[in-house]
Amino acid sequence: MLGQSRLQTIIWTSRIAEAERFYTEMLGLPFRRKSDGALVYAVSGSDLRVSPVPSTQPTAHTVLGFAVEHLDAIITELGKRGVNWERFPGFPHDERGIVITPDGTRVIWFRDPDGNLLSIVEFSP
Repeated sequence: MLGQSRLQTIIWTSRIAEAERFYTEMLGLPFRRKSDGALVYAVSGSDLRVSPVPSTQPTAHTVLGFAVEHLDAIITELGKRGVNWERFPGFPHDERGIVITPDGTRVIWFRDPDGNLLSIVEFSP
C-alpha cells in the first residue's frame, strides 16, 4: 500500500531564512514552492519539506542522507560553498572527513543551520 507512495521527508527549522539559504544556495536543491510556511524542495522525485517550528535542538544522529555516485566531486563543490564536515571521536575519518566502512561504502556528515545531522554516502559497487 504505502510502498507505492512518493516519500516525503520533513526536517524542522527554527531559522527559516538561514535554512532557505542553506538548502537552496549551499546544497543547490531545486526549490519547488512554499507550503504552509514550509520550504519544499524536489529531490529525485521526492519532496524535502523544511518546516518552521518555534524551536528545535541539534540532532545526535543522522536525520537525512543523500546517496550519490561521485562523493569526491560533491565534497569539493560543497566545501567551496562553505559546508563544514563533522568528525566523530572513534570514527576512522580520512583527511577529508570521509569514513570508509568495511564493505567500501564512503560517508561524510555535516549539519544544517539548526544542527540537523545530514550525510552524503557513496555506496560500494
